[in-house]
Amino acid sequence: MARNEEKAQSLLNRFLAAKQDEKRGPKQRRPYLASECSDLNEADKWRQQILREIGRKVMEIQNAGLGEHRIRDLNDEINKLIREKGHWERRIVELGGPDYAKTAPKITDSEGREVADSRGPGYRYFGAAKQLPGVKELYEKEAPKQVRRTRYDMHKSITPDYYGFRDEEDGVLLRVEAEAEQTMMQQVRYTELINCVHCHRV
Repeated sequence: MARNEEKAQSLLNRFLAAKQDEKRGPKQRRPYLASECSDLNEADKWRQQILREIGRKVMEIQNAGLGEHRIRDLNDEINKLIREKGHWERRIVELGGPDYAKTAPKITDSEGREVADSRGPGYRYFGAAKQLPGVKELYEKEAPKQVRRTRYDMHKSITPDYYGFRDEEDGVLLRVEAEAEQTMMQQVRYTELINCVHCHRV
């Protein structure tokens, strides 16, 4: 008995889904060129569709068991979709919509660098593609070698000014020292005077 009810329910669900599809009309395809779209809402809808596709493919590329060729193909598809998303974002701005490119975060690697490849600037690697042979080397940059300075190099830049040999030649230091010495002498005299007055009172 339950099986018949399930069949009926399934049939009803298919009928209702077909009715809704009929109301929506034929499924639209995304225009090949963003410039073919002249409606802001449509352009925003296509951008959202591209974002969903990118998200789906980025999730799929996390699986390292897909095989090298499939991972490379997925990575190429993701980069193509990112370029296409950029075209749609520029078209949205042309149509008077918001500039998504300004507010979007930059896609970088784990150290905050954008990796450029021979295929062009901005080519990025996602998920398991970062572990492919030839790609790891792009991420692992050699640490800059520190050249050890010789004693001669260190002393080469030292001048007599470093030791203070020519400090008194311009006269500024002598004037400042004289003023400071005069102030200190006045303080010493004042202290002696107070001590002397204090001694006479006792």
